[in-house]
Amino acid sequence: MSSDGISDVPVNLAVPKTDATLTIRVIKSFEYRTEKSLVLHHVNLETTTVGQLKETVQQAIQTQPAWKPYRNVTLDTIKLYTKAHGAKTTNLIINLDHDEWIFEDDSKTLAEMGLENESEVSFFNRQSYEDFKQHPDTKW
Repeated sequence: MSSDGISDVPVNLAVPKTDATLTIRVIKSFEYRTEKSLVLHHVNLETTTVGQLKETVQQAIQTQPAWKPYRNVTLDTIKLYTKAHGAKTTNLIINLDHDEWIFEDDSKTLAEMGLENESEVSFFNRQSYEDFKQHPDTKW
């Protein structure tokens, strides 16, 4: 603890993995950089699976009025965007490198995938992502 009474422990390590906050960057269009963030509080990273996270986000999209423009998008893939205190990509919509950060196994827990408190992940359509990787042009 520092002399001013504030902890020196980074927030991603101070909060237990059973009570994490995650930011989900739901991507509608890579080309137009259309993205909306959903913040989830009190997520248990040790028991919540990738598949359950996808279901939770899909449920929010289908039931919350602010998400109506996203209801026609087929979202099927989650990829790590950044962890708290980690480096961010220069691409504003998604990191095009590190394909190993794509969460391929829906049965794995978020902790097994390396998520910590205040991690950000992207949720998107895999085919649109692959197309954008081939031609990363923005149209705005």
